[in-house]
Amino acid sequence: MTIHAQILKRNGKNEFAILPYEEFLNVQETLDNYEDLKALRSAKTKERNSKTVSLKEAKKILHIN
Repeated sequence: MTIHAQILKRNGKNEFAILPYEEFLNVQETLDNYEDLKALRSAKTKERNSKTVSLKEAKKILHIN
């Protein structure tokens, strides 16, 4: 991903970064996906030793053909 940020300074120090809107949306989507991935990994770790059922068993339990 390429970022074309414009940096605004205040008192000689970098203060703000301005992005084109499309790039902002890309960054936002990437961060959302990263948060989802972290949550998935956390859930997998938490449930690592939990009992599982096969798809066939789950369908039977849920009465799905």
